[in-house]
Amino acid sequence: MTPNPFLGVCFHWLGGLASGSFYVPYRGVRKWSWETYWLVGGCVSWIIMPWLLAAFMTRDLLGVLHQQSIGTLGWTYFFGAMWGLGGLTFGLTMRYLGMSLGMGVALGYCAAFGTLVPPIAKSFFSSIPVASSFGDILGSTAGLITLTGVGVCLAGILVAALAGLNKEREMPEAEKRKTIAEFNFKKGILVATFSGIMSACFAFALTAGNPIGEASLAAGTNKIWTGLPKLVVVLLGGFTTNFIWCVILNVRNRTGYQYLGRTARPEHAGLNAAGGSAGGAAAADPDLRVPRCTNYLFSALAGATWYMQFFFYTMGETQMGKFGFSSWTLHMASIIIFSTLWGWFLREWKGSSGRTHRLIAAGIGILIFSTLVVGYGNYLKVSGGG
Repeated sequence: MTPNPFLGVCFHWLGGLASGSFYVPYRGVRKWSWETYWLVGGCVSWIIMPWLLAAFMTRDLLGVLHQQSIGTLGWTYFFGAMWGLGGLTFGLTMRYLGMSLGMGVALGYCAAFGTLVPPIAKSFFSSIPVASSFGDILGSTAGLITLTGVGVCLAGILVAALAGLNKEREMPEAEKRKTIAEFNFKKGILVATFSGIMSACFAFALTAGNPIGEASLAAGTNKIWTGLPKLVVVLLGGFTTNFIWCVILNVRNRTGYQYLGRTARPEHAGLNAAGGSAGGAAAADPDLRVPRCTNYLFSALAGATWYMQFFFYTMGETQMGKFGFSSWTLHMASIIIFSTLWGWFLREWKGSSGRTHRLIAAGIGILIFSTLVVGYGNYLKVSGGG
């Protein structure tokens, strides 16, 4: 099957839509702590969905995994676990820098490292399972256009982060203290750097798992689905990290009872997934009954939606040809585009100045343009025109 980069861009947009939307169902969770609903959703996204879809849509899943070397499985799992650490520290970035600035900085690092490190590493170590080294990319017109698209994407992330910083500066002082009471620029940048680099390990994990995809293709799987068996191993690594931390929090916060409990303890009665304690009247709500079925349903829906970002990511990656490294840039850009649009829909930007609105609109426009530039660079490579 000949790769179709523009179809790949569409798949990456769908993945960004899923990633930017997955947290919305969590807003319906009540009287559960973060660690409880996060682990329930995680079991769906990291274990159930990867195995279910890979088993149904690929050939001989167990046989493909069984024939892999310890090195391939080990590195794929290891980088998946490191990505899990990035996700856990992402919350600290929000705490120290605020939501908008923190997301822009962390995703900027994540986009840069996740996109550029694999082909750079290929330049020094020929055994790295990437189609093109950095030298190959620099030596062609198509490669230079693709790199330009990556640069445009990073510029768009910077503009979006600047819009977020403006938004936070324009917030009333009381509201600012409520949302970023622990603002610390130096500490926030250090945590964002760690989070961004660790989160980029997902791209490294998919690279390390390329032999799994090749084995699945050899087993008769349609090429567009060959990334699914890789996700089984990568997400198992992410599950391990998140499971350990959530259980630690369950024990520390005495919230382990929530998985089966019909009623909440008084100190947990005001919890909701939209923002921790609901505060005010909700916190004093005498009704301690926990809507368990609804909580499980919303958490499972959030987990399934989260998984779909990488379901579409692996589909898009198969369409990008030799410059598959650019898939990570497209993924990051799409996440910011759709998460920002959700913020607009949920009126999170209400009260911001016209300048801030113009900045965020410009950031989204630049990001959309960057995906088209990356797609065009990949198209030139596939068509032999560059």
